[in-house]
Amino acid sequence: MNRFFLIFNFLGVAVLCVLCAGQWQTNSRLENNVELLDKTRIEQTAKIAEQETTLKDDAADLNDLRQRLSMSESELKDAVAERDRFAAEGKQLKSALDKWMAAVAARDAALKQAGDQIRRLSSERNDAVQKFNDLAGKYNALVSNAK
Repeated sequence: MNRFFLIFNFLGVAVLCVLCAGQWQTNSRLENNVELLDKTRIEQTAKIAEQETTLKDDAADLNDLRQRLSMSESELKDAVAERDRFAAEGKQLKSALDKWMAAVAARDAALKQAGDQIRRLSSERNDAVQKFNDLAGKYNALVSNAK
């Protein structure tokens, strides 16, 4: 019976060794998985932190772009208003220039007419002076003949 217990103990120890080896292998695999998962967690935590930083930077850039866009829109409105003002002033200047050109043309026409009238009056005066000189010459000739 002693021998039976001895064999039974030997078999029990062998089964225990096989069970311990199996458990050791399982624990080893689980420990490797835990390390792998921990490494993945650390990487993902770092990636999340990096993405949060990127999101904050992108949000700041977006706010900056919005501000610049609103400033550009207001500058555009100012430029459009200034363009419209210059266009209105341009129309006024063109109207004033057209009036001035019409006045200059009217002045030129009046000067030409006045020049023509001066030439005509000068010619009439010269004719009147010629007639007077002729008359004075006849008078002088008559007075010299009468003496």
